[in-house]
Amino acid sequence: MTTPVSDDDSVPVTELTYTEASRELDVIVGFFEQREVDVDQLVVRLERAAAIVDELDRRVRKTRAQVEELVPRLEAVNRDQLVVTDEEEHDEGASDEADADEPEDVDGSEMIGDLSEVAEEGDEQALF
Repeated sequence: MTTPVSDDDSVPVTELTYTEASRELDVIVGFFEQREVDVDQLVVRLERAAAIVDELDRRVRKTRAQVEELVPRLEAVNRDQLVVTDEEEHDEGASDEADADEPEDVDGSEMIGDLSEVAEEGDEQALF
């Protein structure tokens, strides 16, 4: 009789959350780190681990593609806002010193750059 890898072993990897899949992968790695490995489970767990890694890799690639698509759109919106803000300041001139108490516009370009870096780092870190 075979012992399941975890209670969710029968759940297809595509239905697991990223966290659930990662935890199950940790359980499988723990199995392989044992001194005495159940030979009957070796191939079953190795296949499950490969399926999980493939699914997590697919998700990371999909997320990276979505981020790469969205970042230029956010940058364009940010540029448009900066142009409008610059034009408004130029048109109004120095006569709006009374508005000095209003909060300044936030330059989102740094935040957008951070999103790109997170997506790139996530590709390498998410699987481990």
